[in-house]
Amino acid sequence: MRIATTIATLLLLPLAASAEPHLVHAGKVIDVDNGRVLTDQVITVADGKILSLAPYAAKTYAGRALEDWTAFTVAPGFMDMHTHLSGDIQFADTEAYLRAKPEDDVLIGARNARETLEAGFTTVRDVGSYNAFTDVALRDAIAKGWIPGPRMFVAGAYVTVPGGGGEVSGLIDAARIPARMRVGVAKGETEVSAKTRQILDNGVDWIKMIVTGAVLTDGTNVNQSEYSEAEVRAAVETAGKRGHFVTAHAHGAQGIKNAIRGGVRSIEHASLIDDEGIALAKAKGTWLVMDIYNGDYIDSVGRAQGWSAESLQKNLDTTEAQRIGFSKALKAGVHLAYGTDAGVYPHGDNARQFPYMVRYGMTPMQAIQAATLESARLLQQTRQLGSIQAGKSADLVALACNPIEAIACTAQVVWVMKDGNIYPGKAQHDKH
Repeated sequence: MRIATTIATLLLLPLAASAEPHLVHAGKVIDVDNGRVLTDQVITVADGKILSLAPYAAKTYAGRALEDWTAFTVAPGFMDMHTHLSGDIQFADTEAYLRAKPEDDVLIGARNARETLEAGFTTVRDVGSYNAFTDVALRDAIAKGWIPGPRMFVAGAYVTVPGGGGEVSGLIDAARIPARMRVGVAKGETEVSAKTRQILDNGVDWIKMIVTGAVLTDGTNVNQSEYSEAEVRAAVETAGKRGHFVTAHAHGAQGIKNAIRGGVRSIEHASLIDDEGIALAKAKGTWLVMDIYNGDYIDSVGRAQGWSAESLQKNLDTTEAQRIGFSKALKAGVHLAYGTDAGVYPHGDNARQFPYMVRYGMTPMQAIQAATLESARLLQQTRQLGSIQAGKSADLVALACNPIEAIACTAQVVWVMKDGNIYPGKAQHDKH
């Protein structure tokens, strides 16, 4: 028992990065910049950065210690642009949201962050918390090295109308909801601007705006536009003055167009996007982050756990339409980044969406690029993230098989490197 406990403990610890160059000998490397797979490569890492990627040559590396990843396909660290790490899944009991304590949400988030990292996701865009700014605390704890987890870019709280899609629930009396859960509630351009400034004052990386009703917020209509184009623009201009962007949760077709015309950088979900909206996204260069996996999870697990009939029906009404919209947007050449809505389903299963993206039109390489290069572009972080290239953060995922040949291999994570630190992947934990 003591030996097993020791092994389990060691599997939670990273192998520390060193100032000395660290050499990783990879059997295959996915070069997302050029859309190809390289064989027999050496990745040189130091001080958390990639120094070089070069073909292996026995004479060059004779006598030097190499990390043996020759049995693996190595990809850039995956990136999920739509997660909810802080807090827990509680959709079967909306009253549980009111009882959730901020400190508990951060501690639960630490567990979720570790599971996300072990699944190969080294960077996430965390899209808001009901308990405001718990994601900021979690981001900072990870950045300081207190706990393992992905690099986080956080929104802090939702900008939402009273009783709207970003409230705890449209069916709960607002007077019963703690003030910390209503930080971003605003109506009208003046209030929206003020709340945007207030949220930015708390150290967030970007602003999340709830522009239409939500699938999982009872009492709201996914087709209803809860913010006008002018209100969206007020948030965008206010955030832009401080060098930050706005993203919009939007399911309904009109709300999507209000948000794009208002200047948001990305649309979350985009479930009921129409042809006009797709053309507008293409013309404006707006990213779509479409969580095309989790509708199946909601319908199966949510139904089994007794989630509300209203939410389950809205999920049915949007899931297939969203997948059709994804295929159309892909064909139209719209920017598509990888985002899963992790937190609606269990953390650590983020890779489950890759096969869905392939099923609905992407090649395996395109799906991986969506979760690496395109996500880095959305975050405006291409100098640091998104590919295995000299000067970028040393974020790598060692996969047991080649996902270009079988996309489900993205879930077979053996090792993860983030900023030069190596962590055992999910596949190793599954063995124990």
